[in-house]
Amino acid sequence: MRRLSVDDVEDMVIALQNEISRSPESRYDHRLHGVLMVARGMSCYDVSRVLGHSPRTVEYWVKQFNNRGLISLLDKPRTGRPSRISDEILEKIDHDLRQNPHDLGYKQNMWDGILLRQHLFDHHGIDMGVRQCQNIFHILGFGLRRPRPMIARGDQDLKDNFKKTP
Repeated sequence: MRRLSVDDVEDMVIALQNEISRSPESRYDHRLHGVLMVARGMSCYDVSRVLGHSPRTVEYWVKQFNNRGLISLLDKPRTGRPSRISDEILEKIDHDLRQNPHDLGYKQNMWDGILLRQHLFDHHGIDMGVRQCQNIFHILGFGLRRPRPMIARGDQDLKDNFKKTP
């Protein structure tokens, strides 16, 4: 049988490794293959060259497998970074956003990310980025509203007649 090869090897290896790391199931299968290769007599160094991991990683998989079995090769839950805003503060923010900012002492009449950022810092001592504050609007179910553009110069009667809603 003739030896096969893959075109554009370097890019394909990267693409295959990205595909393996994409889902928990494929990462589990990848670890299973690593342990299977060691069980078949390959060294951790040989397996690491084939799979693209460090020998220490392959050694860790094998030790975990020996100690705890197949379950040790599964991904652990990833909790992520905890939110800086508790549910209690989020309820207070929701209540504040339902009020006019002018009523809370601000000069604006509409909430935006910049104003919410200032509000969080003033009332709750939380310093967040504007984009994070915009995400809070989304989390709480608020939509984006923009003021209607006005034509700079023109006949007011013609503009009023042209509008669909008064």
